[in-house]
Amino acid sequence: MALLTPELLRRLEQFQLLAARRAKSSAKGERRSKARGQSVEFADYRNYVPGDDFRYLDWNLYGRLDRLFLKLYEEERELPVRIFLDASESMTFGTPPKFDFARQVAAAVGYVALCGFDRVSITVFPEVDKNSKNFEPETLNSELAARGGLRAVRGRKSSLQFFQNISALTARGSVDFNDALRRGALSARSAGVAVVLSDFLDPNGYEAGLTALVGRGFHVNCIQILSPEELNPMTYGDLRLVDSETGGLQEVSFGKYRLKAYQQTVQNFCQRLREYCSGRGMNFFSVSSEMPLEELLLKQLRQSEVWG
Repeated sequence: MALLTPELLRRLEQFQLLAARRAKSSAKGERRSKARGQSVEFADYRNYVPGDDFRYLDWNLYGRLDRLFLKLYEEERELPVRIFLDASESMTFGTPPKFDFARQVAAAVGYVALCGFDRVSITVFPEVDKNSKNFEPETLNSELAARGGLRAVRGRKSSLQFFQNISALTARGSVDFNDALRRGALSARSAGVAVVLSDFLDPNGYEAGLTALVGRGFHVNCIQILSPEELNPMTYGDLRLVDSETGGLQEVSFGKYRLKAYQQTVQNFCQRLREYCSGRGMNFFSVSSEMPLEELLLKQLRQSEVWG
């Protein structure tokens, strides 16, 4: 699957992530920080005190005011960008599959960050280890290699391998959404921008995981991806439903007259998630997996100042 078209890549190159919080990373990059360093970007003056480096005195100002002032500069720092990608079995549902759309969004966000010389890492959940029973041996090695290659990526030259690793990812198994986000928050060396790509359909909720990211200091963007079949089901009658992650069975009678009640339930769920995010300073977007990618990337994210 081609993740992003050449035309879309050219348009994404014009953007830069707009972090509500200044970067706190100690690694130098292209992101302007409040930290005062010795780059070429002038920031301010302060009074000279004994022991200051004479190289940073402004002698022109001394000539006019007969006082010594030290020039301060803004240091450029990279912005850590962490993408949380839900790769549980439920993300394979729908036409087109939710996971395909999620991978495209992850690729786009990562590409914008890489073009801005920001550090990108993708946390794929559920975790996979070398003893996993959900994969054939060859597939398992490919999955582990792809995930390992997405842990820390920097620089535009890395984008091709970055895309290849995302394309190699698969979705399977069950996941504890809250635990996955808590672990990701705790393992982060420094906060920055977090983008969560999921359907958020976890029976244990989403509150604890999102709260952990906010508490860690991340500027959080939640993108909920649902399939057309979840938003507007077209199958009716006496049905036997199988939970794709747990294998649990549920027999239901679903007639056309219940469609409106079902749609209202879905809308209420999405609205509660939206309000939860909004009340804690998180951006929230709810999209269908059949939505044109450009609608989300070039319109919604831009209007919400995720990037610009």
